[in-house]
Amino acid sequence: MKHTNSKKLLSDQITEQELQVILRELARTYDVSGDVVEFGCYVGTTSVYLARELQGSGKQLYLYDSFEGLPEKRPEDSSPAGEQFKAGELHATKKKLIRNLKQANVPMPNITKGWFSDVEPRQVPQQISFAFLDGDYYDSVIDPLRLIWDRLSPGAIVVVDDYANEALPGAAKAVDDWLKTHHAHLSVEASLAILRT
Repeated sequence: MKHTNSKKLLSDQITEQELQVILRELARTYDVSGDVVEFGCYVGTTSVYLARELQGSGKQLYLYDSFEGLPEKRPEDSSPAGEQFKAGELHATKKKLIRNLKQANVPMPNITKGWFSDVEPRQVPQQISFAFLDGDYYDSVIDPLRLIWDRLSPGAIVVVDDYANEALPGAAKAVDDWLKTHHAHLSVEASLAILRT
């Protein structure tokens, strides 16, 4: 896999440090069989780097997003620190994502438009080596975990954004609830939850 040090980010939704962690964990799954999925790609801030790193690996990148911004919150998602996050925020079009991927000159991923709760198992790869979940809210983390968990190859890694973000408490609650009934080793770095299966 290729590795680049100086990273130009397309949005402020992720930091350079977080991106470095995501790409490091992706590199650890290079020899794990399966494809790569990203739930919540927005304008492609991480997608372009995932796609670039996967060039020549034989792995496919699958992206999922509603392209309608954030959904409604449920009680687990509420926090005084996160009042700015409202339904429809962080809206980006599929067209803009595709334009950013083309400008980055990376192979075009498989893109599915829809709420995560509406994604069907047939739209998800049979084997997954790495997953990046950036759903912000409880349901938007739990729904992808349900879809991918039984398809994770031995040694697969799942990275969940905003685990340590007090403005988005639903992400951590979803991970913690999931780990009550599913086995994985959890570590936290730069607001990211890293689940090693």
